[in-house]
Amino acid sequence: MPKLKTNSGAAKRFKLTKSGKVKRSKANAGHLLTHKNKNRKRTLRKGALIAKVDQKNVRKLMPYA
Repeated sequence: MPKLKTNSGAAKRFKLTKSGKVKRSKANAGHLLTHKNKNRKRTLRKGALIAKVDQKNVRKLMPYA
């Protein structure tokens, strides 16, 4: 069997935790930050886990992660 290719877009967006859950970064923190309050911007810096229903599809995109 040939090696499977990792989807490079998924590899940039997701990381795996030690327990096997898939971590993502939050949206809306890229630009237009002047009108967003400090608390909202601080919350956006933190990571989040993807929904359980999506984990199976993301793991397929990153076979060696």
